[in-house]
Amino acid sequence: MKAITRVQLSFMMFLEFFIWGAWFVTLGTFLGSNLQASGGQIGQAFSTQSWGAIIAPFVIGLIADRFFNAERILAVLHLIGAFLMYQMANASDYAVFYPYVLGYMIAYMPTLALVNSVSFNQMSDPAKEFSTIRVWGTIGWIVAGLAISYLFSWDAAEAIAGGALKNTFLMAASASMVLGVFSFFLPKTPPKVDKGEKVGIRDILGFEAIGLLKDRNFLTFFISSILICIPLAFYYQQTNPFLIEVGMENATGKMTMGQISEVVFMLLLPIFLKRYGIKTTLLLGMAAWALRYLLFAFGDAGSLSFMLIMGIALHGICYDFFFVSGQIYTDSKAGPKIKSAAQGLITLATYGLGMLVGFWVAGKISDSNLLADNTHLWKNIWVFPAVFAAAVFVLFGLVFKNEKIETPDA
Repeated sequence: MKAITRVQLSFMMFLEFFIWGAWFVTLGTFLGSNLQASGGQIGQAFSTQSWGAIIAPFVIGLIADRFFNAERILAVLHLIGAFLMYQMANASDYAVFYPYVLGYMIAYMPTLALVNSVSFNQMSDPAKEFSTIRVWGTIGWIVAGLAISYLFSWDAAEAIAGGALKNTFLMAASASMVLGVFSFFLPKTPPKVDKGEKVGIRDILGFEAIGLLKDRNFLTFFISSILICIPLAFYYQQTNPFLIEVGMENATGKMTMGQISEVVFMLLLPIFLKRYGIKTTLLLGMAAWALRYLLFAFGDAGSLSFMLIMGIALHGICYDFFFVSGQIYTDSKAGPKIKSAAQGLITLATYGLGMLVGFWVAGKISDSNLLADNTHLWKNIWVFPAVFAAAVFVLFGLVFKNEKIETPDA
């Protein structure tokens, strides 16, 4: 790969995830403080991510793979996203805000696959080259969080009261505009499927991989993946409002420790898979979810603030040891003809169905623990996903039988 191409792809990845991290982390706090949204409404707003994930395969399968270059669709979607993000920043109430965030996520979620397509199309050895490009996405998310807390202080209590979180949407809109224009100059990535070739809904949604569910182990993993997304939704939806409400300074910036740990544990993952096997690795990921929420339930922003920091830092184990190792496991179970379909099926089930249910549950639990002074009984809120994750841990441990899989080199 040429050096200039590597720089282009790295900058693309940086902006792609900078945009997401610039507004999504503080979304719950913004909705509660600026638009006085209820827990149910906040859950509904977060659920737009799931609707975007469900609709994304249609955009990729019916449009990107058949008619237009991926980089051009990426450009158009980000330019549309910039407009919608600007409208979100200026929404006067939740009723006005929701259609824009729904439209935005329908436009944004397909871009996650498109940036991968553009990258892979330029690589002769993706297994070796992709990680060095993808890591810039994680760096982009981290930079966005650090900027919100330490550069602009938009998540400080007095700034939130003054409506400063509106600026996160404007920052994301600006970055989306830049990436939209920049994408027109990315290396060409032509359609993968001939226009005359028939592609059905079954192919687009990955349903051709449904036969994998006949395998007891894969079925157990599939169901556990959907269920574990319910407590996962609590983290994305509730953590930032929780940290700010309990008084943690620079909460958004400190949450970037989760992405830093994600990079560290990504490097350790091959070692764990080779030494302990897929079952133990997956169980460690689920156990980390339960532990994280217990730390949140019993920690505070004072003398026990280290418990909150530890809970954030566990994100690397939570995400990498379950979701990334799960992607590796899925790849090993699928034959060469259905590898993409199998990954699509898992994505649809987790970020689509699982997270959709999870955000709804998180909103209901939040509303049921709302006090008269507009604060929350956070201990009760966090105990629920802790117990739920522990139950999934037990279910998986009892039913899933350990098996050897091909693992990446450590």
